[in-house]
Amino acid sequence: MTVLPELFLAALLIGLSKGGLAGALGGLVVPLLSTVMPVSQAVGLTLPLLMIGDVFALRAFWRQWDGRLLRLLMPAAVAGILAGVALLTRLPDVTLRRILGLFTLVAVAYKLSSDRLRALHYTPHPWHGALAGGLSGFASALANAGGPPITIYLLLQRLTPLAFLGTNALFFAIVNVIKLPFFLGASVIDADQLLGAIWVLPLIPAGIWLSKQLMTRINRQAFEWLMLVLLTYSGFSLLLR
Repeated sequence: MTVLPELFLAALLIGLSKGGLAGALGGLVVPLLSTVMPVSQAVGLTLPLLMIGDVFALRAFWRQWDGRLLRLLMPAAVAGILAGVALLTRLPDVTLRRILGLFTLVAVAYKLSSDRLRALHYTPHPWHGALAGGLSGFASALANAGGPPITIYLLLQRLTPLAFLGTNALFFAIVNVIKLPFFLGASVIDADQLLGAIWVLPLIPAGIWLSKQLMTRINRQAFEWLMLVLLTYSGFSLLLR
């Protein structure tokens, strides 16, 4: 298959995001690819790129995760994945674009409110983990947009930074592995797409390396605000197109 320029940029954005420059960068990938292909194909094509990024994230935070929280999150996440795949393969593209736009704006709202979340007085309950896992699995399968539910939940647990990052990394690594056979079975991703993705895989570690170089050379806050502006533009474009 012809490798689209947008796919090269998507791989680079995933690398920059996994490298820690700005997590919001990952939210631009599916909206970017959906400008040149149906949303379902964009979601499917992004999955192998995310899985490569997961390998690097797990290596960085190996065994830093909270097993108890993962046991709460994963059963509902599997149910959410099944529901998300079912809708992804049945809804018309125009509806998927609007859902993707809504998820993108939710990611912006989460980023703007994350500091306030840390200051909330919160009493944890087991069902909160099930709800967060289910919503995250659903949004991840439907639009690779499962970040906000799980990160809000983990923020409220008052984890150490390493435990937060490790638990988040392992959760999405497991979710993405679970999604793969369902995506293949539902023809959301096919062999030609996987072959095309191989050519851009080196850009993911390159993006991680570039991210680490840029972190000490740019204004992080200004860069994150730029990403939020781009995400907001992408969200409204998908909703109104």
